[in-house]
Amino acid sequence: MANYLAQFQTIKTSLDHLVIAVEDVSDLWPTVKKGFEEHLPFKRAVLNNKTRNPVFVENFRAEFILTTDARLRSRFPQEQSLFWFREPYATAVLVTCEDLDEFKTILKPRLKLIVQNDEREWFIVFVSKAHPNNDQATKLANKVYAKLEVDFSSKKRERCCKFDLYSAEESFWEDLEAKIMECIRNTLDRRAQFYEDEIRKLSEQRFMPVWNFCNFFILKESLAFMFERAHLYEDSLREYDELEICYLETVETTGRRRDFGGLAHGDDQASLLNSGNKPLTQIVQDDSFREFEFRQYLFACQSKLLFKLNRPFEVASRGYSFIISFSKALAVHENILPFCMREVWVITACMSLVHTTAEHYREGLATADKEKEFYRLQGDLYSLCRVKFMRLAYLIGYGTNMERSPGNSASLSMLPWPKPAIWPSVPPDASSEVLSKEKIILQTSPATKHFGIQRKPLPLEPSVLLREANRRRASLSAGNMLEMLDGRQNFTDGSGSDASVKMPSLQKVQTSIMSRTNSSPGIFESSIDRPMRLAEIYVAAEHALQATVSNTDLWKSLSSTEEFEQKYLELTKGAADNYHRSWWKRHGVVLDGEIAAVLFKNGNFDLAAKSYEKVCALYGGEGWQDLLAEVLPNLAECQKILNDQAGYLSSCVRLLSLDKGLFLTKERQAFQSEVDHLAHAEMKQPVPLDVSSLITFSGNPGPPLELCDGDSGTLSVTFWSGFPDDITLDSLSLTLNAIFNTDEVAKALRSSTAIVLKPGRNTISLDLPPQKPGSYVLGVLTGQIGQLRFRSHSFSKGGPEESEDFISYEKPPRPVLKVFKARPLVDFAAAISSALLINETQWVGIIVRPINYSLKGAVLYVDTGPGLKIEDSHFIEMEGYSAEASNSVEQLALSGDRVEFPDWASNLPSVVWIPVRAISETLARGSSSVAPQRQINLDGMRTIALKLEFGASHNQIFERTLAVHFTDPFYVSTRVADKCNDGTLLLQVILHSEVKATLMIYDAWLDLQDGFVNAGQSDGRPTSAYFPLVVSPNSRAGILFSICLGKTSSEDAAKAVQSDSILNIRYGISGDRTTGAHPPMAAQSSGPKDLIFRSALGLQRPVLDPVLAVGFHPLPSSGLRVGQQVTMKWRVERLKDFEENELSHINVLYEVNANTESWMIAGRKRGHVSFSVNQGSRIEISILCVPLVAGYVRPPQLGLPDVDESNISCNPAGPHLVCILPPTLRSSFCIPA
Repeated sequence: MANYLAQFQTIKTSLDHLVIAVEDVSDLWPTVKKGFEEHLPFKRAVLNNKTRNPVFVENFRAEFILTTDARLRSRFPQEQSLFWFREPYATAVLVTCEDLDEFKTILKPRLKLIVQNDEREWFIVFVSKAHPNNDQATKLANKVYAKLEVDFSSKKRERCCKFDLYSAEESFWEDLEAKIMECIRNTLDRRAQFYEDEIRKLSEQRFMPVWNFCNFFILKESLAFMFERAHLYEDSLREYDELEICYLETVETTGRRRDFGGLAHGDDQASLLNSGNKPLTQIVQDDSFREFEFRQYLFACQSKLLFKLNRPFEVASRGYSFIISFSKALAVHENILPFCMREVWVITACMSLVHTTAEHYREGLATADKEKEFYRLQGDLYSLCRVKFMRLAYLIGYGTNMERSPGNSASLSMLPWPKPAIWPSVPPDASSEVLSKEKIILQTSPATKHFGIQRKPLPLEPSVLLREANRRRASLSAGNMLEMLDGRQNFTDGSGSDASVKMPSLQKVQTSIMSRTNSSPGIFESSIDRPMRLAEIYVAAEHALQATVSNTDLWKSLSSTEEFEQKYLELTKGAADNYHRSWWKRHGVVLDGEIAAVLFKNGNFDLAAKSYEKVCALYGGEGWQDLLAEVLPNLAECQKILNDQAGYLSSCVRLLSLDKGLFLTKERQAFQSEVDHLAHAEMKQPVPLDVSSLITFSGNPGPPLELCDGDSGTLSVTFWSGFPDDITLDSLSLTLNAIFNTDEVAKALRSSTAIVLKPGRNTISLDLPPQKPGSYVLGVLTGQIGQLRFRSHSFSKGGPEESEDFISYEKPPRPVLKVFKARPLVDFAAAISSALLINETQWVGIIVRPINYSLKGAVLYVDTGPGLKIEDSHFIEMEGYSAEASNSVEQLALSGDRVEFPDWASNLPSVVWIPVRAISETLARGSSSVAPQRQINLDGMRTIALKLEFGASHNQIFERTLAVHFTDPFYVSTRVADKCNDGTLLLQVILHSEVKATLMIYDAWLDLQDGFVNAGQSDGRPTSAYFPLVVSPNSRAGILFSICLGKTSSEDAAKAVQSDSILNIRYGISGDRTTGAHPPMAAQSSGPKDLIFRSALGLQRPVLDPVLAVGFHPLPSSGLRVGQQVTMKWRVERLKDFEENELSHINVLYEVNANTESWMIAGRKRGHVSFSVNQGSRIEISILCVPLVAGYVRPPQLGLPDVDESNISCNPAGPHLVCILPPTLRSSFCIPA
């Protein structure tokens, strides 16, 4: 079967469509051919796939071929079974007949003979030549067609259709297409089953020695080819996938050694997408195929089907995986393949795959996710091609032209060197090329970076090329190491840009090289006995690579540094652009950095800066500081060249913000010097700079500063400076943010003077203006360095005290300030609650209690109310009020009404003693009851208005008014203790102590009013003289006086009514100001001094000796009603006569008082009546009244204004309340006229 491989290849090449055979029985094909072929391809067809499921196929292509054609007749039976896929899939029998007898005798037997072959799917097309206008011919044709249907059609299947030659209907073409597709579908199912059975038989013999893969391949691909021609691409693809798996199993399990292939010229160019690159007969080997060509052939067939299925994404995905796996297979056979065959093949495979899939891909062909994944695969292919291309360029000496970036270093460091069986040797005539390479290597020096940054270049290879090349040279010993490295000690990584500061002098190196170069040409002939130098390795690799590479475009890109750089940019941009359109945008940004390096090298600084900015943004966002340290100096140099001051300044700050270990101290100082220079220079457009990573700040460790609403203070803030040297902040402003109220705008903390920040930790105190209540954290730091405005965001940086660089981000941030709402910060209270002496200088104690708030520098303002004055001649005293305070008393000067607190009273309760005098011109008055009903005496109350200004800026004000009680030392009450037979009265004066102090009575006398005379001593002294008399606090003492009633005339009687007796007491006081009343201040300073107390006593005549008696007449027994008049009557009777009165009658003034809302008075309310002076005389006073309201109301009262109450005896003067009844009910009727 393998002998038919060439024929099989030829059939596949020549067969483009499925074949429909035409059996022209009546020579009708030339007539109907045009009409039949015009309806190809079929618009829509339904076929069965391998699993017998219907598949809709559009634009199904087929070809009509006569059975007499040579392509269908020259077949051998064995060929027909092997290549059954090329046989016709349907047979259309064209017949016509106009006579029914002719049909029976001639046409029918012939048709029976044609359709007796069961392997063919056939149908009959009856062509009617009857003209539409010829009814007879039409009827006859219909009869023949009817007989044809009866003989060749059945209920299960219609095999006949009628075609009118002159007027073909559209339904005929639909019927024709349906019958053709039915035949094709049946044939396809039958043949697919045949191939599957044959393949199954061969698969069962797969592990037998006689098994032949070529036979299996022909059957398998025949089935796949048949599915492909039937537009069943999924089934065809599945067959090729199974064929590939089977082949790989065969390669791995077979015990015989087979040729790998890939040794022919042009094999370095991948043929992944060209299945006809080599005929199968050229790659066959025994019973199988060479792996190098056959695996590419299978992938080409698969990719062709995938493109027909509009799945370029899958071609790229499969292609990338295939390139990786096939590259490993190339690595296994690298010792037999041409030099760098693996790298060259990967490059050509990637480029062909990229270009072809990009041509077949259309926007919107797949979902958004698949589209991004497609571009990611394109980027991967470009990247793989780029890395392999860089390896080839490095082998021929272009390593000095590559940017030693982290990306390039990582990619090439993981890529092994080529591993040929023998490393190529230098051609004998290449001495000039070696010398040229030597000069290039020596003239190459590492480029110095901006800011004088010195850094060892990153390697571009996994090991030393020099050692690797010489190790692979056959028949070489280890050689003389000194000779191998002679003049090349600085190129330990195989690159000329790795110059070391420890290399020998340039003169020695040049001398050594020139001595070797200028020696006889025989040096190359004998070079196999010594290790190769680096230049020789480059030249040898270049010549070997030139023999390997057959692609002119690829070799052109390696012919010069300019062409290499152009190709390098093309591949890098292709990878970057595709990565940007995929999910892997970061890969694209990294490759932008490689593009920027080339642009920077060529002087295109504008585009280089834009690319570097994207790379730095990526590295900075990911926190890759090591990578950022490699790229950021290049960006800064571009910005400086472009005179981008703002960008250059930002880059310098970012360089300073990187980890300190990435740069030397002198390099970081160079960064800072650039910042200082730009900050103090004239910038065209000053921009705010974010220095959050350089200048950080936080509150000091410990509890937050606590203030009250309206307070100002000083807040200590810790600043960390990341600058290597001192930095001067010309101005500084720090905001505060409220924690729970984000809308609250806090006042900023500002520094009016320049601040110098040293490297590391700095503690700065800032003035804190008053803030609203709430908790605050540090917000944003702003300020200026020269002309530069900077900004830094806040975060807590509070580490252990022993570590100044420890950073901890606190969530939530720790508040640095708490401002409380208005609350009691201080309290005033009177030091004593007992009364003080009135009209005497007394100490008033005021207790000042700070409530968790400092009163440092507080000022007290004292304002006395009416009837109270401060003694200016005395000092104000202040002492502590708690056990922690000392017992010493400090005297404070009173400046007007202002007193300043000492420092020791800032946080401790204290008592302020103020000397005051309560002034009262009212004479004390006693009572005459034995047990007097005392009422609250408000005459002695005085007020002191206090205002305290405190706080850091005296912004806190506390005001309070205190009531202080002043009183006389005694309250006097009198009673008649006894009445002697001779009319003498023993008057007992009871002294009630009103103060919490001990009173000592030294003397007492009584100045009597008119009508009373002293019965004992004429000076008014008491009858007993037990002085001094000591009166304890809250106790009573009694003094007994002897008086008698004196004779009074009528004129003196009127005076006696208005006069009072005066009690005089000389006393002393012994008390403490902390408990109550105490000796007056003058007495304390100049020794003991007696005090005088005077009290008015209203002495009344005895109740048994009144002058007048007033009585109230009873009210009517029927009661009082509202609106009913009633006469109120009072009787006045004289109880004794005035012996000294010469008149027989006197006029007495009377007055009737009534509530106008309850009573209406109908007579005179006030008037005089004549009253006899003789004892027993009587008068009657009456007045007419009308009650106005019902209920219990107070009746009118009679008063005698000119007569003292002590001379009137009421018996009684009238009821307290009277009952007023409602008015009587009345009815009125309207009588009509």
